[in-house]
Formats: sequence, C-alpha cells, structure tokens
Amino acid sequence: MYADTETIRRILTGTGDTWAVVGLSGNRSRAAYGVAEVLQRFGKRVVPVHPKAERVHGEDGYASLADIPFPVDVVDVFVNSELAGAVADEAVSIGARAVWFQLGVIDEKAYERTRAAGLDMVMDRCPAIEIAALNS
Repeated sequence: MYADTETIRRILTGTGDTWAVVGLSGNRSRAAYGVAEVLQRFGKRVVPVHPKAERVHGEDGYASLADIPFPVDVVDVFVNSELAGAVADEAVSIGARAVWFQLGVIDEKAYERTRAAGLDMVMDRCPAIEIAALNS
C-alpha cells in the first residue's frame, strides 16, 4: 500500500545516491548499521544522522538533517513511528527528494504530507532488501 514497485525502483535507481540515515550510529547490533552497509555496497553515500553525530562507515555524522552541509537525496528513517513524522517534515524542509520509512515505521499522516509536498515516499519496507532484489 505504501510501497509500489515503481516508486521503490525510482528511489533506488534514479533519485540520487546521497542517503541520510536517521538513527544510524556506530552500534553494529542495530539494523541501521547493516542496512547502511548494504546501501554503500550498492554505491550509495550513507550519511549518519544521530544525536551522537558519530562517524560511521567512513562518513561523518550529523546530529540532525538540518546540520548536513550538502544536498541529501533520500532520507532513510530508523526511528520509531511516533518520531518519524517529524523526521519526514524535516526531510521536506531540507529539500530531500524522497523519504523511506523502514520496516515497522508507519505514520500515515506523515506519508500524506510528504507525498503532498511532492516527494516520493516508501513506508514499512527495507531498502537493503529491495535494492538486493532489484539487482538480482
């Protein structure tokens, strides 16, 4: 319902290669760490966004999307659903081209606002799974 095949393909292959991953830290046991690693293997630049602003996978981290000093194509959201809508709104405000809510992250109102702002959006899916399927 929130992830048609064409939108998934467009985000993964045509939207751009700079992905801000909100919730990505140096904690190797968290899903964000592994997903970011997969995205890098497929040629994406992964920018960590976390309050700790840690350097992860060779990229400097930032405390918020607004702190990133260069354009971001896709905002990949690894925060709980209650916080995700604010992240989607921030993605719109920084001029991102797409928003991706990870598996289990669902906010229907944020989806509607983000789409109404003209951004592509996928919700409740994993880009690491989808990009591997596109390239198999």
